[in-house]
Amino acid sequence: MKKALVVGGANGVGLSIATELAARNDVERVYIVDKAAVAEEYMNPKFECHQFDLTSDDYTIFDRFQDIDTLMITAGFGRLQLFRDVDDSMISSSFNVNTIPVLRIIRRFYTKLESPSDDFFCGVMVSIAGFMTSPFFSIYAATKAALKVFIESVNVELIKAGSINRILNVSPGSLKGTSFNSGKTDLSVVAPMAQEIIKHLEQKDDLFIPQYEEIYKHVLARYAADFRAEGIHSYEYKVQSGRVKIQPTLP
Repeated sequence: MKKALVVGGANGVGLSIATELAARNDVERVYIVDKAAVAEEYMNPKFECHQFDLTSDDYTIFDRFQDIDTLMITAGFGRLQLFRDVDDSMISSSFNVNTIPVLRIIRRFYTKLESPSDDFFCGVMVSIAGFMTSPFFSIYAATKAALKVFIESVNVELIKAGSINRILNVSPGSLKGTSFNSGKTDLSVVAPMAQEIIKHLEQKDDLFIPQYEEIYKHVLARYAADFRAEGIHSYEYKVQSGRVKIQPTLP
């Protein structure tokens, strides 16, 4: 029977992945580690929940989950704002939640990941913002770009070590039904995406970009051709969409 650990599984896509895994007959237990508690309405008999702040120095809590064969890290946050409006605490907290915990957690399970014969399914929610210029998301994009390169680098090391396992980089754009941007989780909306992520996880793919053919193949091609022009386009698109408002610069 499988046991899974979902870090950041109290809401959004993490909760949806945990819920989908728990619905499977071959899954015995789904551990959820999150700073927030899982709401009573979303609780499942297979869930074992632990509240933990990822900015903590002490990560020994993860030593109790050495019986898992599936690890999915979905914790993270972002805020649309110009870099000039960002304070120091936002910079440090962004890396201390979005980036550094992924490295620390994967390091604790690296022996399993590096196995030449035993399956270990590992995935990380990254972001399409980590692949390109992302005005209004400069800090968030930087935290995700670091994860992108980390995952690519470690996957090469796993190949050369003879491991059968890979880390899956899940890099979507905006996801509906999640609580990412102060929204409310709607599992009925997120479930198809969670199912797709689990499928790629079990196939041991190293990259999954939702809506790649429909949208992001063309976006990434434009970015590769002229990253400056695509950056300007991204800036103007966000302003015109009403997602951000520009405050005038004080004289």
